[in-house]
Amino acid sequence: MGCLSVHSLHALAYCERLFFLEEVERVRLADERVYAGRTLHVEIERDEADEVFNLSFESETYGLIGKVDCIRKRDGNVIPYEHKRGKSARSADGKPEAWASDRLQIIAYCLLVEENLGKEILEGRVRYHADNVTVRVSVDEKARTDFELHLQRAKELQTSIERPPVASNERLCIKCSLAPVCLPEEARLAGRLSEAVVETEGVIAENKTIQLFPAIDDRQILHILTSGAKVGRKGDRLEVWSPETEEKQVFPVQEIGQVVIHGFAQITTQALRLCAERNLGVHWVGYGGRYMGAWTSGQGSVQRRIRQYKALTDPDFCLELAKRLVEAKVKIQLGFLLRASRETGREIEDVQTSISNIRKLLSPLNRAESIDSLRGFEGMVGANYFKALPYLVSGEAGEAMKPDGRNRRPPKDRCNALLSYGYALLLKDITNAILVVGLDPSLGFYHTPRSQAHPLALDLMEIFRVTLVDLPVIGSINRKQWDEDADFQIAGKQVWLSDAGRKKFIQIYERRKADGWKHPVIGYSLSYSRHLELEVRLLEKEWTDKLSSAETKLEPKGLFARMRLR
Repeated sequence: MGCLSVHSLHALAYCERLFFLEEVERVRLADERVYAGRTLHVEIERDEADEVFNLSFESETYGLIGKVDCIRKRDGNVIPYEHKRGKSARSADGKPEAWASDRLQIIAYCLLVEENLGKEILEGRVRYHADNVTVRVSVDEKARTDFELHLQRAKELQTSIERPPVASNERLCIKCSLAPVCLPEEARLAGRLSEAVVETEGVIAENKTIQLFPAIDDRQILHILTSGAKVGRKGDRLEVWSPETEEKQVFPVQEIGQVVIHGFAQITTQALRLCAERNLGVHWVGYGGRYMGAWTSGQGSVQRRIRQYKALTDPDFCLELAKRLVEAKVKIQLGFLLRASRETGREIEDVQTSISNIRKLLSPLNRAESIDSLRGFEGMVGANYFKALPYLVSGEAGEAMKPDGRNRRPPKDRCNALLSYGYALLLKDITNAILVVGLDPSLGFYHTPRSQAHPLALDLMEIFRVTLVDLPVIGSINRKQWDEDADFQIAGKQVWLSDAGRKKFIQIYERRKADGWKHPVIGYSLSYSRHLELEVRLLEKEWTDKLSSAETKLEPKGLFARMRLR
């Protein structure tokens, strides 16, 4: 157990969950307030350059390290200063005072300075720049006792694997930079909904949440499609060289969300190191539409993985999660068939038969007593779904673009070639979201382990297949966006996308991911790209918050896969 930073005690006094995420799970997300604070401290260091004191301290007694903003002498006394951009708190009579977290932080700095200088420190001061006030904090017995209690609590949390509960004070969460990871509003909503006997429209309407999760991700996915192309590093930028044009394109790394290497393109070790520094996923996709795998810097804490293993080795818990997953997938498939058949303006007997059969299977799959029986019901639903899919392709699109059921490895028609390539890109994005959240993709709750694809990624794919792949594929075919010859390569009975076809598909797929979507349960809007990560985080909350509570039995009661279950 290493030294704690003084800043971590500030987080502890603000919210124990924030402390645990930052100091135990090592989650770091810097928002504009954090960057503004760093700028302020740089300016302070320049202004105070003439001070004779060393500002960095370490204490073996307390196991603390920290860097004081400023130290000054006043009337022979040494006084540490902490600078804050915001406003001070106010007492009952309206006088300025330090916030509880700022008070603990300056007390910790005072005790560090005291130990290192061997001189008693009587007070510290906190300068609030927004309202131009300086607050004095006495280092008396009460302050020292309060510090010792917080330090003891911090060390207890360091050895725990259980994440503390969401803060009871909702106002703290609004200003927290880790709200997109913690999802406090979603946790509160899940608690309210789990207490409701029936999820009516009224219940959901009353429980709209404040959106603290980012609605969009404006970073681009860097797809390297040209055979022989190379991704290198130039400072803090990625440089792509193409053998076709011998030109170099440069991309600032902060504008990149993922790097995807297709076919026989290459990436240098220097570029991989830059991606590791910025926690960017690097993925490989074969020309035949097969997802090959990912490279990651190893993000994800041990505590987070232990909680995942504890939850996903519980067979009853896994079965309940799998039921919710399959029900969501089936209802999405059913909704797509109903909507698509209405848009054709005519009832097709085979489509209506498939719709009827799928509806009949909804009830028994919810009563499934094992994962195997659930897979059996899902397989029957899938057979009916893909049987209806050819009838959703308009006659004007041409017979060559209609699928012959579902076939793969390799695909035997153009539509299935599109579906397979789309599923490979979706698997890549789901895997990336899992790695971003810090879970282990190799341990799922529904799919059996395979040598290539990770079970958890295959699990989470199920609720996005129709929305992000099937719907845009059928839509693009009906809009006649595909050239039967130029966009495909045919070798015997095998059908693949050509270079031109892959480029066109990626554009269609990325545009679809950028579309906005309003979550019908949570109540806020976000892009499908952001929804991928949100669903992974909601899944993690199914066991994280339960393991942190007094509940003895794990039961899925959260918001995971509930986007259509109304």
